[in-house]
Amino acid sequence: MAAAERFVDLAGLLESCEVDGFRADFVSWGYYRPEYWRNYWHTHSFHEVCLAYEGEGRFNSGPTQYDVGPGTVFIARPGDVHEIESSQTSPLGIAFWGFTFREVSNLAPANGWWSGLTRADGPVVSTQLGGLPGTISALAAEAAAPRSGYQTSLNSFGAALVLDTARAFALDDDLSVEPVVRNRGPFVVEAMRRHLSDNLSRQITVREVAAAVHLSERHAERLFSSVTGASLMSTLRRLRLELAAQLLLDPSLTITAIAHACGYSDVRPFSTAFRRRYGRTPGEYRRTGGTSFMPLDLNG
Repeated sequence: MAAAERFVDLAGLLESCEVDGFRADFVSWGYYRPEYWRNYWHTHSFHEVCLAYEGEGRFNSGPTQYDVGPGTVFIARPGDVHEIESSQTSPLGIAFWGFTFREVSNLAPANGWWSGLTRADGPVVSTQLGGLPGTISALAAEAAAPRSGYQTSLNSFGAALVLDTARAFALDDDLSVEPVVRNRGPFVVEAMRRHLSDNLSRQITVREVAAAVHLSERHAERLFSSVTGASLMSTLRRLRLELAAQLLLDPSLTITAIAHACGYSDVRPFSTAFRRRYGRTPGEYRRTGGTSFMPLDLNG
């Protein structure tokens, strides 16, 4: 993982982040090249996490020894006495990061993804990497060449790093959630409505709208009607005429130009459709500024 060498560039750029009511303050960023090394028995007041990307080694946590290699992530929680030693024949390369972790909202349930960091009896070695490699690469790339918006980007990736780190060491029961009910219907219907609105000046068919949301024509039409109570084409006509009513208030636009902007190739069908909806021709609508006048009842 070439990005590991750029991890040190995060020092001074990413100092803290918050995620789901927890705050992480980063205290170390670094890496070890794949050459023989050993950091002797020690402990920390923070979480130290290592991701092996090359070679082999051992991670001693208390009385237990673990073999580690590429794709292994291992953690020393606050107070854990531990040491890491690289193999001499196949040197170990790691990226590492350290952070404090505390709840700031006092609203979190007892168990969740954070249990991978907060429970003292949790696993210390894992191969459940999730998005960790990608997040590490993204952090390193952003730190190597900061650009406009880098702080927002780093904060987001920092939160993802903490979340994925905790998930790697959380138990399955801590990660389980109630089944997520997904209703794509309203979202898809909104996408179809937006496609209509974005293409009012073009000749549009149900087939084209259905293709835009990857549905069959029949399915698209049925879904749209069930949610909105109107067909795709009737909605298209309504949107076109509503746009025409707005454009007619601009005296610099000719009625012919407005007809074309609203998807009508000729003024005559446009005028007919407009009068059917608004009770007046486009010219009459323009002359009254779009105002409707009610007849005056002189008899009270």
